[in-house]
Amino acid sequence: MSFFDIPAAFAEARGRRFRFRRMGEGPPLLLLHGNPQTHAMWHRVAPVLAERYSVICPDITGYGLSDKPPVSDDHAAYGKRAMAADMHALMQGQGFSRFGVVSHDRGSRVSHRLAIDFPDAVERLCVMDIIPTIEHFERTDMDFALGYAHWFFLAQPHPKPERMILRDVEDWFDIQTSREPKDAGFFHPEARADYLAALHTPGTVAAICEDYRAAITIDLVDDRASRAAGARIRCPLLALWGAKGKVGQWYKPLEIWRAYADDTVIGGPVPSGHYLAEEAPEAVLAPLLPFLVTPPPG
Repeated sequence: MSFFDIPAAFAEARGRRFRFRRMGEGPPLLLLHGNPQTHAMWHRVAPVLAERYSVICPDITGYGLSDKPPVSDDHAAYGKRAMAADMHALMQGQGFSRFGVVSHDRGSRVSHRLAIDFPDAVERLCVMDIIPTIEHFERTDMDFALGYAHWFFLAQPHPKPERMILRDVEDWFDIQTSREPKDAGFFHPEARADYLAALHTPGTVAAICEDYRAAITIDLVDDRASRAAGARIRCPLLALWGAKGKVGQWYKPLEIWRAYADDTVIGGPVPSGHYLAEEAPEAVLAPLLPFLVTPPPG
């Protein structure tokens, strides 16, 4: 049975409804996707993980077919603290009080906050193709501003970016996902169809923009407060990034993540662009599976 043959389910958490797929048996593992995708981005990785784990793949708050809190002046519903609390509550509702987390892009920003705010819940954490949000902004230069121009576009006041995107949402999707050269058939047809169906769903584009507005406002407030208080990731951390992408070209990711974590931090580049789990699933699984089975000594 393929990933797409498994029917999606819905569950409530913190008063919101979330779409997810659950597969496999064993220790619990939460998979969090990025933008502009849905949980379908894990279609090449989740079935392998499900041979050993109970895998939960949700659409994070506002994305996919999960509930979309309305636009607000403070963007609080899309702050990573709130989104992390949503995912924590979803896992509790599935019967899991402690679990591993594998995440990519925006999902990794949620999982970073999840590990800080719920340290007793997160056993180990994998982040893909990011450094902490606050580090991006504090290190901003011309390369970052041009290479991640979508961060500054999407964070513009409502409804300016929404109106521009919704004039041709599929063209925007193609532009948004063209960070590096890719084959025309890069995304699996069923995954791409799910991404586009979500973008056509009322409220999704506004939710994506709110996510990025939160990143320049409430997330920075929370990140600065956590850093000042000495709050750090307490579990083992695996950081992966695309060798063809920007993160490894601009930064020394492991060095940066070690400043945010108390336990062992390992990782390295994967022979891919930004979309690691879809471009190079075998290369992702190679370090991920041993990391999940036996936490590195710390």
